[in-house]
Amino acid sequence: QVQLVESGGGLVAAGGSLRLSCAASGRTVSIYAMGWFRQVPGKEREFVAAINRSGGRTYYSDFVKARFIISRDNAKNTMYLQMNSLKAEDTAVYYCAAKWAASATILSKEYEYDYWGQGTQVTVSS
Repeated sequence: QVQLVESGGGLVAAGGSLRLSCAASGRTVSIYAMGWFRQVPGKEREFVAAINRSGGRTYYSDFVKARFIISRDNAKNTMYLQMNSLKAEDTAVYYCAAKWAASATILSKEYEYDYWGQGTQVTVSS
């Protein structure tokens, strides 16, 4: 079992940057594949980025590729999402997720994850 807590959200102007953190407790995250999703009211939760257990493999949705960077520090039990060149359409609640998985596994589907944080609001003003 692992508990996830997101932080780092807030209000930023278009073109700005934010770094989200996902702190895990309960078990070491080094055995979990992890990812970021986001959700806008009235819409389904959508995949943003994913990272494997070691951090050596990453995968991004097309709409954040080259703008966002996912990373993790297993020694700190924390995953990050560096968000650059933010756009108004990036406004959403961002969630982190985790699932015990084999070393090379990347997970990009919501149903594949077992554990979720409570979310952090990101608002980008245009």
